[in-house]
Amino acid sequence: MSTTQPLHAGGMTDTRHTVLQAQKITKTYPGVTALDQVDLEVLSGEVHGIVGENGAGKSTLMGVVSGAVQPDEGRVLLAGETLSAADPLQARELGLAMVRQEPALLPDLSIAENLYLGTPQRMRPKISDLQPWAAGILARWDAGLQLNPALRVEQLPPEQRFIVEICRALAAEPKVLVLDEPTEHLAAADVQILFGHIRSVVEQGAAVIYISHRVSEVKEISQRISVLRNGQAKGTHLAAELTEKDIVDLIVGRVLEATFPVKPGIDAQARTQLEVRSLDGPDFASVALHARAGEIIGLAGIEGNGQREFMRALAGIGTSRGEVKISGKNLSLRSSATAAAGGMAYVAPDRHREGIYAGLGIRENISARVLPHFSKVGFVSDRVETAAVRQMAEKFRVKTPHLETDIAALSGGNQQKAVLAGAFAANPQVLLLDEPTQGVDVGARSEIYTLIRARAAETGMAVLVLSSDAKELEGLCDRVLVFSRGSVVRELVDDEVAEETITDTALKATSVREKVASGRGRLGNWLAGDLAPICLVGAALLVLAVLAQGLNPLFFTERSISALLMMSTTLIFASLAQNLVLLIGGIDLSIGPYMGLTVVVLSFFLVDGTGSGLQLMGWALLLLLPLMLGMVNWALSDVGGIHPMIATLVTYMALQAVALILRPTPGGTISRGITEPLSLKVGPIPVLFVLAATVAVALSLWLHRTRGGIALRAVGSAPTVAEVNGLNPKRIRALAYVGASLLATLGAITLMVQLGSGDPTAGTSYTLSSISAAVIGGASLLGGRGTFFGAFLGALLIQTAMTVTTFIGLNSAWQQFLIGGLTILAVAGYSRSRQMAKVEAR
Repeated sequence: MSTTQPLHAGGMTDTRHTVLQAQKITKTYPGVTALDQVDLEVLSGEVHGIVGENGAGKSTLMGVVSGAVQPDEGRVLLAGETLSAADPLQARELGLAMVRQEPALLPDLSIAENLYLGTPQRMRPKISDLQPWAAGILARWDAGLQLNPALRVEQLPPEQRFIVEICRALAAEPKVLVLDEPTEHLAAADVQILFGHIRSVVEQGAAVIYISHRVSEVKEISQRISVLRNGQAKGTHLAAELTEKDIVDLIVGRVLEATFPVKPGIDAQARTQLEVRSLDGPDFASVALHARAGEIIGLAGIEGNGQREFMRALAGIGTSRGEVKISGKNLSLRSSATAAAGGMAYVAPDRHREGIYAGLGIRENISARVLPHFSKVGFVSDRVETAAVRQMAEKFRVKTPHLETDIAALSGGNQQKAVLAGAFAANPQVLLLDEPTQGVDVGARSEIYTLIRARAAETGMAVLVLSSDAKELEGLCDRVLVFSRGSVVRELVDDEVAEETITDTALKATSVREKVASGRGRLGNWLAGDLAPICLVGAALLVLAVLAQGLNPLFFTERSISALLMMSTTLIFASLAQNLVLLIGGIDLSIGPYMGLTVVVLSFFLVDGTGSGLQLMGWALLLLLPLMLGMVNWALSDVGGIHPMIATLVTYMALQAVALILRPTPGGTISRGITEPLSLKVGPIPVLFVLAATVAVALSLWLHRTRGGIALRAVGSAPTVAEVNGLNPKRIRALAYVGASLLATLGAITLMVQLGSGDPTAGTSYTLSSISAAVIGGASLLGGRGTFFGAFLGALLIQTAMTVTTFIGLNSAWQQFLIGGLTILAVAGYSRSRQMAKVEAR
C-alpha cells in the first residue's frame, strides 16, 4: 500500500516520517493465501485506518508487523530496523504495542501481572511496587474506572478485559499502536475515552493503526485509510475525501445497494410465538413481552441495566422465575439444554468463551447444536451431516479451505458467521442474538441481516436482538424494548424505532446504577483466589488433629508428632515437585518411581565399606539423574508432542523397571554415618521437615513476587498468549520439569533416611498422593493455578489423615477412601468457586 498523497496533504506536515513499513508481505496457509504481496506505510503522527471484509487479511498483516506471525515473503521495518521473523519481543522493544481482537491476557494472572508482562522491560516496576503501579495505569483510562489490580483476568467481563488490554498498550508509550477491533466490546462512553487517548498518542508523534468494521469510527478517527480485499492491497486514501458509503463500496469491491432488508410489517393477527410473563432474575424484575411469528424485537439500554441478563435467562443460563411460553407451550428454563429442547437458540456475545469450540473443525462447530438431526440410534451419518453443514457454511459465506479446518484458525468474522450458521441449523422457534454482527465486516452484516429477516418470514421464527449499536436495532427490528434498572421502561414501535430515539430513551430513562458487590460475590472472589485453599486446608488440618487427639490422647505425643512430620516430609517434596509441573499445565507420573530408583541407586554407593570415590560418585548421581529425567520428560512432551500424562507414564514404567532390575528385592543398607545426621531433630521437629517448610515458603514467595514465577504461571495459563507476551514457553517448561526432578530428589533423600535401604517399589505410592496433595492445596490440572505452600499443607493433611486412621483403629482401605474424598471435595469446591467468580463477573 503506497501513500497516494504527499505528506502535507490532509492536514499533515512534511515533518512526518515513516515509522512502520511492510514490504511485499506474503503469507499462505493450507488452501488459503492470506496476504499476497502487501505493502503498508504508516507515518508518525497519524491514525492510519485499515478496512476490509472478514478474511481480507487485516489481522494476519498485523500479526506479521507485530512479530507474532512469520511471513513467507517480505520484510517489516519498524523504527528503521528490520523486524526479525516471528519475534514479538523485538517488536515490543522497538516500540510497537498491539491490542488484538481477543486480548492477549493471561486468564489465571492478575490484572497487575498482565500489565507487567505486557510492558517493555525498561519500563517495568519492582515486583514490590506492582499493585500501586498497576492502579496508576488503570487510573489513566478514566477516573471513574473501578478495577482492583489484584483481580484475576478470568473474573473480568469482556469490556473490562479490553480496557485492561488497551491500558497496557498505552502504558508502553509506543511509537506504533495497533488497535484491532478495539471497540467491539466497549460502551459508547468508553469508545470516546479511547478516541481521546488515540488523539493524545498521535499528538505526541506516535502512529496509530486502527482496524475496525465500524466504518463511522474509522472515518471519524483516521487521517488515511488503506483497503485490503482477498489478501491484496487495494489502495490508500485520505479519509476526508471519502464518505462512509465510499468506504463500504471499497471494502466489498462493489456498490452495496442497502445494508438492511426491507421490513415487511408484522400482521397484528399473527400467532404469538414467544410470551414472557413476570420474569425475574438477579439483575432484572417483572419483565414481560410477547413476540409474534416472524417478528424481530430489539433489546436496548445502557450496559448493565439487565437486558443481557434477561436474554441469558431466556436461554436457560442463570437463575430466573416467571412464565415463558413458546407457541403456547410452557418452557423450562432450568438449564440451557431444556431451553434449547423447547425451541430456543442462543448466540452469545463472547464467541471465544461461549461461542466456538476451539480445536474442533468448522463442521463440528456448526453441527454441535443439531447432531440428533443427523443421527439414528445414536450414530451420526457423516454424509448427511457434511451436506447440511456445507449448505449452512455456504449460505453464511464462511471463508475456509475446508470444513475440517480448526475454527480457531479463521478470522473473527468468519468464526462469528459459523456460530450463527450453527444457530440457524437448529431451526429454532425463537432465536436469541446477543451482538450478532460483532467483528463482522459491513458486507457480511448486510447478508446476515437478510438471512435473519428471511428465516423469520419463512418459518415464523421470533427473533430477539440485543445490540449496543442503535443503528443496527433501527434497521433490523420491528420493535425495540428499552431497559433501565432491570425493567422495560419503554416500547418503541413504528417510526419510534429510530437510532436517535433509541439512544435518547436509553440515556434519559436511566442514570448509571452503581453495582454493589454482594456478599456472595466477595466470598466467590475469595474462594477463587490462592489464599482460600491455604486457609481451608489449614483449617481442615487443625480440625483433624483436634479430632484425633480427642479419640486417642497419644496423638500429640512427641514421638507421634516426630514420626508424622518425618513421613510427611517425603510427600511434601514430592508434592512440591508435582505442583511445579502442574503450574505449567503438565503432570509428572514418574515422580514416585524416580524417588524409589534414586534410593536404589544410592544403596549401591552410600553403604558401609565403599570408598570415598564411590560415595562421591553417588552424590554426583543425585545431580545428574534429575537433570536427565527432567530433560527426557520435557523432550517427550514438548518436543515429541506427546501428552504429558502419556510421556511421564512411559518414564514411570521405565524407571520402575530399572529399579526392579537393579534390586529385585530390598537390600543395600545405607550407612548410618549418612542417615543419622539427616535424622536430626529440633525438639520433635525433624530438620528435614524444617527444610521442606523453608523450601515451600521460598517457592511460594518466588512464585508471586518474581518475574520468573509470573512467567511460569503465564505459560501454564495460556502458552500461546504467553509467547505473544514475549515469553519462551518451551524453555520455561524445560526448566519446570528439571526443577520438579530436583525437588523429587530431595524427597528421595528423605525416603532414603526413612527406609535405610534400597527398595524398588517404595516410591510408587507417591505419584498419586503427590497429585492429590497438590490439587487439595489449590493446584489446577489445567495449569496456571496453585501455590507451593498449599501443596505443602495438602501433603501434611494427607499424611495426617493416614496417621489418624491408624490411631483410631481403621484399616488401610479407609486411608484411600479418605484421601479420595478429600481430593474430590477439593477439586469440586475449587472448580465451583472459580466458576462462580467468572459468572458473577460476567
